[in-house]
Amino acid sequence: MFMTRRPALRRIAMLLGLLICSPIGLAAMGVPAQPVLRIARIAGVPDQEVGAEILAVIYARLGIQVEFVNVPAKRSLIESSSGRLDGEVQRVFDVQREYPTLIAVRESISYIEPTAFVRDAGINVNGWESLRPYRVGIVRGVGSSERGTAGMPQVEPTATMDQMMLMLASNHIDVAVNDLFSGLLVIRKLGLDGQLRAVLPPLQHIDMYHFLNERNRELVPRVEAVIRGMRASGELQALRSQITERMLNEALQGAPSVNR
Repeated sequence: MFMTRRPALRRIAMLLGLLICSPIGLAAMGVPAQPVLRIARIAGVPDQEVGAEILAVIYARLGIQVEFVNVPAKRSLIESSSGRLDGEVQRVFDVQREYPTLIAVRESISYIEPTAFVRDAGINVNGWESLRPYRVGIVRGVGSSERGTAGMPQVEPTATMDQMMLMLASNHIDVAVNDLFSGLLVIRKLGLDGQLRAVLPPLQHIDMYHFLNERNRELVPRVEAVIRGMRASGELQALRSQITERMLNEALQGAPSVNR
């Protein structure tokens, strides 16, 4: 009798354990399940993908699950500042001036380097103001490009990076302004390596910061502490380098073979 009941008792104990550990079981015990953070990621922007991968590692250290929602640049700020989404992958620090409901995590997670890309090797670039005589393409909604080219007479906003680089390759614009890494990735993906080039040094170096909606304010110091530790150990820069190198290699493998 005892031997026949023992396996049954063991199965009951296992089922109870699974129930207790599940969100339903935790709720029944009065313990709220950890919600998933839904973070806005600007669609079609490679440096946002880099930031998202870095954030996934950061939040994993805190035992928090994150989900990234791809949205256009302008809409993402509306969604995150209104609280429909929980935050932004990465933005420039000054975003909080215009959107006070977004709280900056005051440790940068990555950076962008706005850079001039050209087709004509004779175009000289030395800072933002040197772009004024040219037809300049930017991606609509990318704040650094919009601010850097403000007031210039021949600025052509485009919907996507791909569109902008194709316009440059077909001589519809003279200069395309893009983050250095993102621009190199798009050029490689489109198979335009031999046609377009980046003019170095970059126009600017801008640190990028993760933002959370004010309702998640209590997470800010915890996230800052993880980033601070990863930077001090060198892990943060190593992680960024690993991600960007992998993405560039993947873009090369997927480029149109006719243009390689």
